[in-house]
Amino acid sequence: MKDRTRTPGTRPATDSARDDDSRYEAVRSRDGRFDGVFFFAVETTGIYCRPSCPARTPKRHNVRFFPTAAAAQGAGFRACRRCRPDAVPGSADWNARADVVGRAMRLIGDGVVDREGVAGLAARLGYSARQVQRQLTAELGAGPVALARAQRAHTARVLLQTTALPVTEIAFASGFASVRQFNDTVRAVYAATPTALRAAAPVRDRATPAAGIPLRLAHRGPYQAGPVFDLLQQEAVAGVEEVTGPPGRRVYRRTLRLPYGTGIAAVEERGGAPRTGGGGWLEARLHLTDLRDLTTAVQRLRRLFDLDADPYAVDERLGADPRLAPLVAARPGLRSPGAADPEELAVRALVGRARAAELVQRYGKRLDAPCGALTHLFPEPAVLAGAEPGGRLGALAAALADGAVRLDAGADRDDAEHALLALGLAPATVAAVRTRALGDPDAAPPGTDLPGTWRPWRSYALNHLRAAGELE
Repeated sequence: MKDRTRTPGTRPATDSARDDDSRYEAVRSRDGRFDGVFFFAVETTGIYCRPSCPARTPKRHNVRFFPTAAAAQGAGFRACRRCRPDAVPGSADWNARADVVGRAMRLIGDGVVDREGVAGLAARLGYSARQVQRQLTAELGAGPVALARAQRAHTARVLLQTTALPVTEIAFASGFASVRQFNDTVRAVYAATPTALRAAAPVRDRATPAAGIPLRLAHRGPYQAGPVFDLLQQEAVAGVEEVTGPPGRRVYRRTLRLPYGTGIAAVEERGGAPRTGGGGWLEARLHLTDLRDLTTAVQRLRRLFDLDADPYAVDERLGADPRLAPLVAARPGLRSPGAADPEELAVRALVGRARAAELVQRYGKRLDAPCGALTHLFPEPAVLAGAEPGGRLGALAAALADGAVRLDAGADRDDAEHALLALGLAPATVAAVRTRALGDPDAAPPGTDLPGTWRPWRSYALNHLRAAGELE
């Protein structure tokens, strides 16, 4: 299981180079580095787990391996109650890859199948529904419906165990079409009724809707929270974002425009030395006007904080470079932050922080219930296109509003870059959008002569140079 450095767009190594015997070695050593990369199931118990599950290691001939939790569920296995395999970070492949499978997984994570069905997913990808079904099933062992179902089950468990909401409300908030479908899925995935699943969690952990939904946003490997919060504090736009507290104990808060309503998210910086074991988490809390937005809000926070990254693969490649080796050693697990709202980030990259704050106050929608310094949502592209029709801002807003430029979770990065350049945006601005809004791990500003050995992690390499003060 040694080579974790993969080129985005290639077939996942868990499906090819790594055979089942090497996966079993990861299970036997309880290697948390591979949590979310693959899952294993035990035929004698009917349970599937994450590789780091602390339970006694099963015999090799009783173990099967799956690329996704949905594939394990589809084969009839239920989630382990001890290691909670549904709570692992997502595979880094889905955020890094530029092919149709990677784009599809990002869209499914954003809740597109729940909102628009498989037909909507296929339309966004530019493929037929049959082609999407075939490609996902061939590579991941599950189609879009099964993948979305697994995600809904995880959302349901979070709501059952962290809130005091009635079970019926949770069923629909999780994206299920009926209470019966909800009950059947929870029983199949967790081998327990919703009521029993709720009873398994401490009562003290349950919050009321007014208090928000408490979450632990998991990540694999070490996580350098300080540089991420430094960047968010430096960029924070008044009215939409704020960062409070001393370094090491800061809280980032922001407003969110979501498919069904609005939200306010708060994420805590974890003080002390960065975790270097199998992984950790960031504490978060979400206040949502419509609980159906929970899955989407969580995925957008995960992209913002780059929580699904594979720091082992990144650090292994960059740490082999003489220039970067001491920087990687000083900051293992340094992340490449993304965006909670890609369209908002594109506008901000174009106009800058001060101008963005002006746009918020002039055109942003005021929250029905402002929360401290958070008072507005960032203005929608259609609003900006009508209010500021001239110049590059007007052109960008209009293109975002009418779909000529797509920056959603499943957007094609090359198509988006060409469209932005055609609008007259500076190459440096487009590179920033590609890195942050589109989550490209290998983007580089124009005119920078970067070694080919830094690929496919040039975005991370540049963050190391910035953190060390070698770049502005």
